[in-house]
Amino acid sequence: MAQVFNSLFGGGKAAEKPIGDADFADFGASTGAAAAAGAAAASNAPAFTKWYNIHERHSLSEFKIEFIIFGMMAVVLIVHVIGTRLNRSKAHGWVKAHVGLLASEFALVGFGRVPKRIEGSEISDAVVLEGLANTAKSADPKSLLKENSLFEFASYATGRQNVAFVDIKLKLIKRFNPIVILAETVLGFFVESMPGPSDTLEATLYPFDGKESLTITGAPPAGAGKSTYDGFVWAIVNKDRMKSVRDDRFDVSITFTKDNAKLPPWLTVMSESAEITESLLTPELVAAAKAAGENLDYLIISDQPVEKPLTLDETAPRKRIFLKYRLPSDSSAAAYESLLPIFSYFVRSADILVQSAHLRPEVLRKVKATRDDVVKGIKKADEDSKAEERAVEREKQRKAKRDAELSALDPKAQKKYLDREREKEMRKMAKKQTMRA
Repeated sequence: MAQVFNSLFGGGKAAEKPIGDADFADFGASTGAAAAAGAAAASNAPAFTKWYNIHERHSLSEFKIEFIIFGMMAVVLIVHVIGTRLNRSKAHGWVKAHVGLLASEFALVGFGRVPKRIEGSEISDAVVLEGLANTAKSADPKSLLKENSLFEFASYATGRQNVAFVDIKLKLIKRFNPIVILAETVLGFFVESMPGPSDTLEATLYPFDGKESLTITGAPPAGAGKSTYDGFVWAIVNKDRMKSVRDDRFDVSITFTKDNAKLPPWLTVMSESAEITESLLTPELVAAAKAAGENLDYLIISDQPVEKPLTLDETAPRKRIFLKYRLPSDSSAAAYESLLPIFSYFVRSADILVQSAHLRPEVLRKVKATRDDVVKGIKKADEDSKAEERAVEREKQRKAKRDAELSALDPKAQKKYLDREREKEMRKMAKKQTMRA
């Protein structure tokens, strides 16, 4: 009844318990669980020690060997790059100093292409040659040189009267490898036949010798031209290189050596005849040799092979002119002024030979006799070799016949055969001993 009166007359309501949303209740429960799980995980996580901090476990002092190896590699690489650039710079310096001379003497210098002459063009040959010369002078040294290796460079020139072509080789010190330089220096100090490392030029000139028709269209037949001269071997050689040159080259080995008062004391003449020396040792050559100084190794005019011939075909005359000299330490054009005269004489030597290298019959007979002796020696060696081969073949046939006869006998007859053979051998040995006594 009390509750009825309270509802009718507005009595106070009993306090009601708040009722929450079920979804929000779940969210609140899950959030609290995640927070609790995170707190538990944080309390159980391991602390970061030296195992995780590599800078605390290791130091740079542990990598000393690696630093040394990488340092040595860097030094080798730097030396290699610097040495390679020095060699290229030296080769380009030689080209810059000589390109003017080569361009004035040859129609083509280097490995470029020869421009074709337009038929019916009003441009004269002189203008074309002048244009080629100007092109060569202004050309990049890289187009005039061919880099065969890091220490060998080559060049080429052609297009000149009396000269088929010229091969030029620059052999430089292996500046990119100091160990090799040291080894070659030590060997050169102790072994006389091995000179120390040096920068050298080796040039070979091939004269036409009346064979223009083999390379030039419309040229006169072989032998009909005026570019021929008599064949012989003649040279001026540095005395410090004389022994090695004579040992290394067959053509020079057939000459005799004699000093000449016209030449400086460090040079000597190697010739087959004194008359050849008189006609070739001109004042121009003497002045060029003196200007070159001791850098000049040799200037050789030859018609014989460099290597000793082993067959008759190799004895065929082949005329060439060789020049070798050592390059100056400085690569500037002024440093090559002393060597330009000898190189100029080398280039024009074919003209001098065509004009003056026509020997008297008596001298030619003497020169021919030397070559005949070489041919006779080769023939004798060939005959001895063939005789030895025939003897070996006869011995093989005799042994085959003996084996056939022996295999056809029974054991008792074989024993008798071998006994007779042994007795015969003993009689021969006894006879030889008696003859020696």
